[in-house]
Amino acid sequence: MKNLQIPKTKTTPEIFFNCSANELSIKGESFPENTSEYYAPVFDWLEKYLENITDQEVVVNVELIYFNSSSSKVLMDLFDMLEESVQNGKQISVNWRYDEDNEMAAEYGEDFMEDLEHLPFHLVEI
Repeated sequence: MKNLQIPKTKTTPEIFFNCSANELSIKGESFPENTSEYYAPVFDWLEKYLENITDQEVVVNVELIYFNSSSSKVLMDLFDMLEESVQNGKQISVNWRYDEDNEMAAEYGEDFMEDLEHLPFHLVEI
């Protein structure tokens, strides 16, 4: 399977899913004009990727400086998809990376973490 790489723009994050390293990274800001359209290829790729992995440990690093409410919904959908995969035996963890000066990012990470029961979700101050 090919890696997925989407460069960042003024309104969208850099997305890099490295198959060989089993590492998924979303970094930057997320407030695209059409959030569903922007993230659709990400979900399509991720669905195929999750079907093809077996016992590999997958790490998801999310480092968003800012995101709007529609991006927040997409993130929750992403975490729900990952949590379902964990419940189906996949080894996945999320690192919610945030700047120590960005209290809002830390609070959002805590909110996401509270909504997840099975997906290991770590708050990582940078």
